[in-house]
Amino acid sequence: QVQLKESGGGLVQPGESLRLSCAVSGGTFDSRQMAWFRQAPGKEREFVATIRTSTGVTYYGDDVQGRFTISASNARKTVYLQMNSLKFEDTAVYYCATDPYGGSYHTWGQGTQVTVSS
Repeated sequence: QVQLKESGGGLVQPGESLRLSCAVSGGTFDSRQMAWFRQAPGKEREFVATIRTSTGVTYYGDDVQGRFTISASNARKTVYLQMNSLKFEDTAVYYCATDPYGGSYHTWGQGTQVTVSS
């Protein structure tokens, strides 16, 4: 059974950067669709970015396009989310997800908190 574990969250000021990691265990990593989502207090979960580990093809949500970069290391079985130029509205719990089918993702990590505050 695939397990996901996020790390790298924390407290940063506006304009700063942060890199999140999602380690995959218990399953294959190649040819896997990996994604990052986030959920702010009182809001619905929001798509952030996705990557196909075999091809490196990526896709981003409109709110993070140009500021965030998703990448994958097959050797480390880890997906990263590099977040630059962070804004107050980026504050959320960030989740890693995989196993998409039926229009949704079915395997999730526990989440990591990102807080952007001055």
